[in-house]
Formats: sequence, C-alpha cells, structure tokens
Amino acid sequence: MTVQVHSGETEFHFFRPGANRAFLVGDFNGWNQSTMPMTRTEKGEWVCRVRLPEGEYRFKYLADGEWYPDYAAFGIEPCEFGYNSVLVIDGMD
Repeated sequence: MTVQVHSGETEFHFFRPGANRAFLVGDFNGWNQSTMPMTRTEKGEWVCRVRLPEGEYRFKYLADGEWYPDYAAFGIEPCEFGYNSVLVIDGMD
C-alpha cells in the first residue's frame, strides 16, 4: 500500500512478517535492489518513505530474494518479469 503524507513524501507499506529483509525497488531508483531498504515494524509490516516529484512510477518490493507487486497501489501492469505496481504522485498543496 502507498500513502502520500503531508510532508510531501510517499510512504510504502509492505506486509511480510516472515521476511528477514525487504527493499523498495522501482524506476525512481534505477531498479537498484539495495539502495532503499525498508524498516520492519513490530507487527511485521515493512515501511519506507521516499520523496518523489509529481509523476507516474513503476515499482515492486523485494523480500529475501523474491519479488512482490503491490496490489493495493494505483494498479499493476504486466512486464517482462511478471507485474509491476503503478504509483501516481499528484501535487500536494
């Protein structure tokens, strides 16, 4: 799930309580698999906050070497490697 927060950042939430490590990976970071680690909460949810300019983005979560799309995002679309999640950032006042 993604949420735009009042600070102008987007908060990414990924529920995977059994995961040891999780990363946010997308076109906004060149699909780099290690530059955006997520932080695990006590309830097993992984969270990462990112400041992104207005636009449309594609992303996935990477947990313990496995890829996961975010079905609660603005949509998903097929890609060469399964599905990407779609994120739309609109201007916030």
